[in-house]
Amino acid sequence: MATADSVFSDKINETHKPKVLFLCTGNTCRSQMAEGFARQLCQDRLQAYSAGVNPGTIDAKAVQVMAEIGIDISGQRPKSIDSLGALSFDAVITLCDHANETCPYFPGKVLRLHQGFADPPQLAANETDVESVLRIYRKVRDEIRSFVERLPETLHEHGLMTPPSAGS
Repeated sequence: MATADSVFSDKINETHKPKVLFLCTGNTCRSQMAEGFARQLCQDRLQAYSAGVNPGTIDAKAVQVMAEIGIDISGQRPKSIDSLGALSFDAVITLCDHANETCPYFPGKVLRLHQGFADPPQLAANETDVESVLRIYRKVRDEIRSFVERLPETLHEHGLMTPPSAGS
């Protein structure tokens, strides 16, 4: 495991907020939720972005289950990696196996992490009632939330952030 004296340690300072890209295949559901959580829970610690290797249309059920817990992602839009232009990222986190396998090269000192989550639309494909579908989306939403809540510590362990404060 990398420590603060890793190759990323030159990026740590009190005012630097690492740029984190959440990458998924379509940027329609999981990466949108992760971006929404990061903006809500870690806004003072990092800058959150999301994109897809093949962006689609935002998933209305993802918007719905995030709204249930007070996070509005309805204004977020699926984006391609290319649409992010010349932004340089400190960390790229793939959230599905396909994005992990097809993730493009990011130049410079970029931490690549993979944390796969099940695809809610795929899991819910055979469900016939709305509540069962939403239950699946909520489960994945809550798993993503737990991951994002631990993200400042993970980035610290890799030398990208100062230690999270006791209140974070």
